[in-house]
Amino acid sequence: MHMTREERDWILYDVANSAFVLVMVTAIMPIYFKDVMAADLPAHVSTANWGFANAAASLILALMAPVLGAMADYPGRKKHFFAAFLLLGLLFNLALPLLPAGQWLLCLLLFVLARVGWAGANIFYDAFLVDVTSHERMDLISARGYGYGYIGSVIPFVAVIGLILAAGDGGTLPATPARIGFVLVALWWLLFSLPALRTLRQVYALPASSTPIRDSFRRIGHTCAEIRRYPQVFLFLLAYFFYIDGVDTIISMATAYGRDLGFSVPLLIAVLLFIQIVAFPFALLYGRLATRFSTKSMLMAGILIYCVVTVCAFLLPSIADPHWKNIAFWGIAFLVATSMGGIQALSRSYFGRLIPPEKSAEFFGFYNIFGKFAAITGPFLMGVVGRFAGDSRWGVLSLLLLFVLGAVFLTRVRPAQE
Repeated sequence: MHMTREERDWILYDVANSAFVLVMVTAIMPIYFKDVMAADLPAHVSTANWGFANAAASLILALMAPVLGAMADYPGRKKHFFAAFLLLGLLFNLALPLLPAGQWLLCLLLFVLARVGWAGANIFYDAFLVDVTSHERMDLISARGYGYGYIGSVIPFVAVIGLILAAGDGGTLPATPARIGFVLVALWWLLFSLPALRTLRQVYALPASSTPIRDSFRRIGHTCAEIRRYPQVFLFLLAYFFYIDGVDTIISMATAYGRDLGFSVPLLIAVLLFIQIVAFPFALLYGRLATRFSTKSMLMAGILIYCVVTVCAFLLPSIADPHWKNIAFWGIAFLVATSMGGIQALSRSYFGRLIPPEKSAEFFGFYNIFGKFAAITGPFLMGVVGRFAGDSRWGVLSLLLLFVLGAVFLTRVRPAQE
């Protein structure tokens, strides 16, 4: 499939920001937090605190997203907000390696701010999808973004792995290589953001306003009041709220949970690398299959796979034989890899086709409200249940409810609206 320059440069930003997700949210940073910054805390307490930090970052974005999205729909504003949040994320990403070991609370604060920058930039990046491609190509371009993001982020991840393994310390994460790795992530993120900063332009916009802030708040109220005019959008957002909550929680909490189960740092790193590589072709496959079986059908397939993942993760500690436990862990990783990118990519494109394009930033602001408020409940639910039960596995099982509710609401979205 031939891609335009705008489509290609838009996809490259997925390559850029996926390195942050992989290293700082999913793989190295959770282990670094538990092994270096919070080593004196009980394992289930540090895992719960990590969950609360991820929930806090999502809460901040959820409160900011509608206003930012509404303001960005005026001519030329979308790229300005995109660049501002990108800079915020980069600066706090670079501040994290400067902290001394044991400063777990300050570490969480800087991580929250870095994640706010990353997620804020993604609001406007996602909203650019309607500007860079056609209605018919959204599934394919969105899937390619996630697919190339997964495989592209492997490069800085492998570099970080090399640094860590070269200074291996009996299964405990060495601090200095991890800190160098955080700097590499920021540089990678910046480098592959440059094409998007140079090329992306806002095609769809509302008429310019002399009072954009006041008018933005008015439009938010109007959109909330008039959401009944878009019943399919509202139903989809309800479904998205629940199932993406489960997906994001698994992404952000999986490594911390793996450490609670006693899996070594090298094993966890190897599994995450495996997931990134396998996720690449499957994300593209989801995009192709959506054109044949419908986007909604593929979303339902992804939710079903995540239900299986949740149950298997809960049962994993019950396997006594370490050999079979490792095999089961790899099997769960494979299932995650098959649907992780596809369910996120098709959610973005499905929503993009349901909304009016001239209000894309505002509607993607609401999309991110539901996504970020969802991302609060999952880590918080897992943290509270795990801490109350004294075992993280019960927190994992609680995520099954989120996938079931998401599937129920998604069945009510009419396929004719795709």
